[in-house]
Amino acid sequence: MVAIRKKTIGNNTYYYLEHSFREKGKVEKKEKYIGKKLPKNIEELKQHFISEIYRDKWFDLFDEIKDEYSAQREITPLSAREKEIENFMIKFTYDTNRIEGSKLTFRETSLLLEKSITPNAKPVVDIKEAEAHRSVFYEMLKYEKELSLKIILYLHKKLFENTKKDIAGKIRQHQVAISGSKFMPPFPAEVYPLLMAFLRWYGKNKDNIHPVELAALVHLKLVTIHPFADGNGRISRLMMNFILNKYGFPMLNIPYEKRADYYRVLERSQIKKDESIFLQWFFKRYIKEFKRYIERM
Repeated sequence: MVAIRKKTIGNNTYYYLEHSFREKGKVEKKEKYIGKKLPKNIEELKQHFISEIYRDKWFDLFDEIKDEYSAQREITPLSAREKEIENFMIKFTYDTNRIEGSKLTFRETSLLLEKSITPNAKPVVDIKEAEAHRSVFYEMLKYEKELSLKIILYLHKKLFENTKKDIAGKIRQHQVAISGSKFMPPFPAEVYPLLMAFLRWYGKNKDNIHPVELAALVHLKLVTIHPFADGNGRISRLMMNFILNKYGFPMLNIPYEKRADYYRVLERSQIKKDESIFLQWFFKRYIKEFKRYIERM
């Protein structure tokens, strides 16, 4: 989180922006002088400050990943690229649904989505939602317009129209809680105004924020609003990958096995209202997942 610090020297007062972060087990601090009076555009200055820090530490690496990823795709035959996307879709579908309680194993998900082999003695809901996620994933890849409420509602409806028709594509009108989390999602009356504010934020910042940071923030902001009765995590992770794919970056899967860390940073970020907690985790996860592209350069 970026904090405002005031220093008084003699009769003069000086204002600074300060950001603390953990690096190799130690707490490091960065600060920036912003004047003798507190500027009116303080939130904009905070965003520029944190972006400068992230740019120095992360963004060049992200761009290297994108460049090498794009170079590899150019020399990969179309059929092989399509197979790579299918493999990612299967793993992504397994993990995103498993995080939310699906009983299907990875092998069962793979056989279902790749060979249409339906698993025995598994919940029909889990099977239908895996098939729906596959369909929605490919629709997301083909969608060329900007992120909007219309596409969010449409994709949510497609995810759940065969299993939870009463909530599919509908903004919730009741209070919800997140099992095992101390964070309480917004009240029902707040949801639509928060969605509108989210979309205004996206429209204003989509061309000014690095795409990897934008993808992480879209995920965090949308899942924090929690606009639906169910499926908020799944739709948020889909929108995250919509942004990454739209800007030519490799898409990210959050493995079921890593769910404890994922839940922890989400909850801390939401309770403390500090986006940097989730962003730091997301950036490290992205670098770790795609370091092979950096090592090739």
